Amino acid sequence: MNSSQLTPVAQDYIKVVWSLQEWSDQPVTTKDLAERLGVGTSTVSETVRRLAAQGLFDHKRYGTIKLTDEGRRKALEMVRRHRLIETFLVSELGYTWDEVHDEAEVLEHAVSDLMIERIDARLGYPTRDPHGDPIPSKDLIIAAPEAFTLAVLNEGAHGTVSRISDEDPRVLRYFSDLGFGLDATVKIVQRNEPVGVLDIEWSPAHTPHETHTLTLGLLAADAVWIVVKKQ
Repeated sequence: MNSSQLTPVAQDYIKVVWSLQEWSDQPVTTKDLAERLGVGTSTVSETVRRLAAQGLFDHKRYGTIKLTDEGRRKALEMVRRHRLIETFLVSELGYTWDEVHDEAEVLEHAVSDLMIERIDARLGYPTRDPHGDPIPSKDLIIAAPEAFTLAVLNEGAHGTVSRISDEDPRVLRYFSDLGFGLDATVKIVQRNEPVGVLDIEWSPAHTPHETHTLTLGLLAADAVWIVVKKQ
């Protein structure tokens, strides 16, 4: 059975568990799933028990939730579907990067495996989506860069933007209005801890000699991931 033969609920659960741990080492709990999926913890507990019985989760009562090897494989299939659809919507249909997540959430359950492969070929086998998240290959190999959020880096740290989280569309729209996006170069000039802001200098990828200054709150800074250049 591949991921497209699972119920939409099962597809959502395994993808969310995988996504919660893609950029974090924190264990996943029923509370985390309930908050992300917008359902009650009792509903989550029952669904997790059912999916564990199907061999998708490793979960003991009141314990954390982990994907089995089979669960991880099916989760990566869903992640691949989601990110290829997002990329197609932006590249071919003119969507903006803050519009595609919810559309892809619907379409990923409906399109066939053949369509996903045709989309992949049409796009030239992309390796990342519009937000910089890596797209698993057809063989479900995923290569994520070693990246860190601006919020955790020290003054003087600099590098290239590899990912901007799509968790908050408002943040994406803010960056889009500025022209700030993937592959921009960034340097942290100052951290103002008492008021929770960072002052940065940045240059767009297409005009690297053009330098801008920007003050970011920690919410926005936490959404920006960079590959840090060695000093």
